[in-house]
Amino acid sequence: MTNVAKTDIGPPLYKDQLPEIIKNNYGQWKYHEHVKPGVLKHVAENGDELYTVRVGSPRLLSVETLRWFADLADKYCDGHLRFTSRHNVEFLLTDASKIDALIEEVEAEGWPVGGTGNSLKNLIHTQGWIHCHSAAIDASGIVKSVMDDLYDYFKKDDLPAKLKISLACCLNMCGAVHCSDIAILGIHRTVPKINDEEVSKACEIPNVVASCPTGAIRPNPKKKSVTINEEKCMYCGNCFTVCPGLKIMDPDNDGVAIFVGGKTSNARSGPRFSRLAIPFIPNEPPRWDSTVKAIRNLVELWVENARPGERYGEWIERIGWEKFFDMAGLPFTDKHIDDFIFSVPTFRSTTQFKY
Repeated sequence: MTNVAKTDIGPPLYKDQLPEIIKNNYGQWKYHEHVKPGVLKHVAENGDELYTVRVGSPRLLSVETLRWFADLADKYCDGHLRFTSRHNVEFLLTDASKIDALIEEVEAEGWPVGGTGNSLKNLIHTQGWIHCHSAAIDASGIVKSVMDDLYDYFKKDDLPAKLKISLACCLNMCGAVHCSDIAILGIHRTVPKINDEEVSKACEIPNVVASCPTGAIRPNPKKKSVTINEEKCMYCGNCFTVCPGLKIMDPDNDGVAIFVGGKTSNARSGPRFSRLAIPFIPNEPPRWDSTVKAIRNLVELWVENARPGERYGEWIERIGWEKFFDMAGLPFTDKHIDDFIFSVPTFRSTTQFKY
């Protein structure tokens, strides 16, 4: 169907929002090259050139900031900009002579240009305390603290390979932390506290039981409430999502876990899941000093020892996980062993055990 009536249902057709140079060369790009940190060049088969300037940005932006970005886009690139999946702002220019002036104006206001090539990518993260009702950690606060500390790695492109760090504020993992080079994960460590009166008045018991992925919740007819089998509970917080009477937040026991070695790329080696490196770091707002220190240690270890083109997990696989824990100065504890009651296929408990 070519003639479709415009409605207010759903998003507008993406092709209608594309710059003319992209519409004209859709599917006909010949090659691209990395000009310098933060700047990419795409060349079409007919010789058209499109330049991308990538600016690191927080996920949460004020209206004033968005208007400023829009004004810059009008000034330098005919209003063409986009936001990436890792919260960068990208300005799309056809006039190469305007690139340096754009970068100078952006960086004069404290916004970094970089994140392309073999560099640290902008951190992707979930909602955290600012919005999510079941978050074990903050998101924006930790990401701001980590990026402030690793700022130079975003600005340069001489790392062994690309480095992606992600954060999810609980193990439901709304972010891509299950397959990142370094992953920051918020964890609950205590079973939800049952408020029988609130459960009986505000919750639908069948929905609460069905929300538990491990079958840890069962009805308690005597109290018109539920019971929780602590041995089966994985502290995910799904039950709290459907029932406010099962509060899982615990300021004294919630905190951070660090995972390493994951990736979604299929280059050189297949995609892989991240694996646990540091089981627990307590929440330390506002700057999360211990978490930032741990992340920097892991990043510097990889930068100093990985071979060119070697992602974090590929480096660990080459040297061995035993050597990695030794080099990182991390203890290997029982928390690193996959012994969850429902994960029999992945038990690492034979005489061939390797970590």
